[in-house]
Amino acid sequence: MLLAIDSGNTNIVFAVFDGEEVKGEWRASTGAMRTADELGVWLTQLLALAEIDRKQINAAIIATVVPAVLFNLKQLCRRYFGADPLVVGEEGVDLGLQVFLDRPEEVGADRLVNAVAAHQSYSGPLIVIDFGTATTFDVIDQEGNYCGGAIAPGINLSLEALHMAAAKLPRVAIGRPKQVIGKATVPAMRSGVYWGYVGLIEGLVARIEEEFGAAMTVVATGGLAPLFAEAVPRIRHLDTDLTLRGLLAIWRRNAKGQQ
Repeated sequence: MLLAIDSGNTNIVFAVFDGEEVKGEWRASTGAMRTADELGVWLTQLLALAEIDRKQINAAIIATVVPAVLFNLKQLCRRYFGADPLVVGEEGVDLGLQVFLDRPEEVGADRLVNAVAAHQSYSGPLIVIDFGTATTFDVIDQEGNYCGGAIAPGINLSLEALHMAAAKLPRVAIGRPKQVIGKATVPAMRSGVYWGYVGLIEGLVARIEEEFGAAMTVVATGGLAPLFAEAVPRIRHLDTDLTLRGLLAIWRRNAKGQQ
């Protein structure tokens, strides 16, 4: 079985694959101070609750956008699962795509993993929107190569910035407002952020498509993707497991047939 680890700025997702099947999936907050042993105790307890024998896990793959956590994640894989993990972005790891950027090394590992999975699952040139700590728009061409994209502040980050910068604006949770015109401060904030992001999504998709010069299929992923997919007709596919499937595909590509 394969342990796939997707480490973002806010959460780390751990998933166990048995072939194509996800046997279990768990989240922990990202923290550079969390040791391999802390993560190991936490994860092995969850594996036991899911009736997964950790001794059956014999391979691991890691994608992280937080370099400070990589050492402990590697130690976790080696110490608790006896697996030397494949790390997306390290030398020798074949992604099966080209990165058409001036500085390919600056692209977040999660964005490349999403590109691999999106090309594998959907046809034609693609725009992948990932609703995470940041909201990213990634462009993948017909051949599956990564062509660049755009990065905007995440929805929750924007709400937190409003609260921190304006004395009278409270901290609120994101949600789809029933109407655009808010009749009080909290509904007005929710409307501005939610419908503002809908406008941002629609505007960037249109501009990317115009600049790319072809019709594109839009795929949404990330924790808040379901909230916006229902309001943006241009989003053709909602795929919350995109990153995990990309990790599985990359591991298989590099494992040379070993399961």
